Amino acid sequence: MASVRPFTPTSAPNLPVTPAEFEERKRTALFGDEDVTFLRMSRDVLADQTDAVLDVWYGFVGSQPHLVSSFAVPAGGAPDPGYLAAVRVRFGQWILETAAAEYDERWLASQLEIGRRHHRVGKGRTDGVSSTALVPFRHLFPLGFPLVATLKPFLAKKGHAAGDVDRMHAAWLKSVLLQVTLRGLLGGYSSSFGGIGAMNSCMMTSAIAISDSTYHMSNERSPDAFL
Repeated sequence: MASVRPFTPTSAPNLPVTPAEFEERKRTALFGDEDVTFLRMSRDVLADQTDAVLDVWYGFVGSQPHLVSSFAVPAGGAPDPGYLAAVRVRFGQWILETAAAEYDERWLASQLEIGRRHHRVGKGRTDGVSSTALVPFRHLFPLGFPLVATLKPFLAKKGHAAGDVDRMHAAWLKSVLLQVTLRGLLGGYSSSFGGIGAMNSCMMTSAIAISDSTYHMSNERSPDAFL
């Protein structure tokens, strides 16, 4: 399976999280080999659906002024279509990279780069735009819920057993929580957010809320109905 690495910096950074430390975080999230298997299963399921997934995700972000304002050029102005389009391409690549589930130093480096591109140290530089200083972590973290929740109907579209769909969905939940928490640390958010303890508390609270069996998206419900 070919890797998609759209965010890897040209030079190797001094990573503040080692692969061994990331393994500890995976164990905290109950992320194991089965999750890797089902993430990779989801890659084949989602590979030809990424545009449809992004239509739903972008529709949600576009419906929330406080979220789409991160694409304003200049800051405080209107969202820039070119900026939105450029980020959309990388967002589609991120779907495939997440589903590839290859957790090595290059992957950790890509998380650092993604974190920087959301933070004031690097936001807008890749696309040469002068936009908002950063994507606030208070927006970035809870955004994981609508992304994961609206993904389940797409995971169910290729005829997999309901149990396999649930396992793919759970693996995506864990992966997104791990990635966003990493980006908060690697991108420089942690000091302004209240430290790693606060982020870990948010991660646990979100995991409990999202995995609660009383909340689910029906396979019969249109993804667009969430928007």
